[in-house]
Formats: sequence, C-alpha cells, structure tokens
Amino acid sequence: MSDRIIAACDGAAKGNPGPAAWAWVIADSEGRAERWEAGPLGRATNNVGELTALQRLLEAVPEGTALEVRMDSQYAMKAVTQWLPNWKRNGWRTAAGKPVANQELVQAIDGLLADRDVDFRYVPAHREDGDHLNAIADQAASDAATSQEPAGTALGTEEIPVPAADRTAPPRRKPARSTRPASGAGSATRTIKAKYRGTCPCGRGYAAGEDIARLGTRWGHPDCRPAADPA
Repeated sequence: MSDRIIAACDGAAKGNPGPAAWAWVIADSEGRAERWEAGPLGRATNNVGELTALQRLLEAVPEGTALEVRMDSQYAMKAVTQWLPNWKRNGWRTAAGKPVANQELVQAIDGLLADRDVDFRYVPAHREDGDHLNAIADQAASDAATSQEPAGTALGTEEIPVPAADRTAPPRRKPARSTRPASGAGSATRTIKAKYRGTCPCGRGYAAGEDIARLGTRWGHPDCRPAADPA
C-alpha cells in the first residue's frame, strides 16, 4: 500500500447562497502544498461547495491510494462518515422522512469512497494556529467564488494561493536600534547641533550651534565620551 496522501478541501459561497466555488490542496511528502485546484459553481450554498470540493478531491486521487482529508465543514464530514449509512437504509431520506439535501453529491461521494482507505480529520477554520493546507484551500475556494474562474496547478497556475490572514499580516518589526553609542573611545556617536549653550560632563562648556552628542543622561562634546562613561 502506498504512503498516505495528506490533503484538504473546502468550499465557499458569497452570500450562502451566492457565487460559490470549491477547492482542494494536496501536500508533498514534507507536508507542503504541492498541487491544488479550484472551480466555480455559479450560485450555490456553502454545503454544495464543501461536498463538491470533497468529490473533486477524491476524483483527483488515484484509487487504492491511502488518503487523509482535512476539512473545516462538520456538515460535509458528518454527511459522509455518520449520516450516510442511515440515509441509504432509509431510502435516501432523513430521520424526519425528508429527502436528503444535496443527494446527488452525497451519492457520488459514496461511490468514490468505496474500497478506499480515507481518514477524515476535522480542522477548525480561520485560526492563526489552524491547519495550513485548509487555509490554502479556503482561500482558493474564496478566490474562485469571487472570480468564477477555474484555477490550479493542472491549469498552469503554479503559485499556491496565499491565505488572506498571511496577506494582511503586518510585517514583522525589526528590533529598535539604540541611539546610545557603544562605550569606548573608538565608538561612533550621533551628533546634533546644540540649540542652547551648556556644559559637558567633562566640565567644559559648549556653545549654541556646536556639535554635541548624547553622553549617558546628558549632552556634551562627542570626543568626551570616555569622561562620561567610567570604565
């Protein structure tokens, strides 16, 4: 049996129902996103997007390949792992006797799951510490729902979608640089022009307009730093 493939799938609908799409992402052996695909659905619901994403993912993975599917939709996951057996026994009706919603999609997924080793894993959505593959699938589905255009590595789109949280995250701030010179006679100092006359820590005065530097908690002659900072 081949190694288990790690993947994620997600759906999106702008308005629910509204412009909708599906997406899946497959990781490489190091867990990094390697292949992905997304497609539009026109006007549909989030649930249709979620189920379609799972269907398209299963179609993209060869039969006989062990698969881990990461999803943030409890509806789609429970539909195919918990509710489906009862629906089948009840003639594709719910416990309340109503026709199963999205029945054609659920039936298609049921057929694709036959004789497959698939491990479903629920991952919370939209969390800073969430699953990175799910975040990519979420963004790909959202982008496709907006554009209503297909995309993916098989279609020549090699760049992996960047989750919105990563796009808008503020740049990491660099540590503030101290303006206080390092100690020692050879240290460089930042100088300014004195606005008023004053007295250097060495005891000598300086005039307005003369170059001065920060010497500890006071200002004075740049070349007097050793006098301000005892060894």
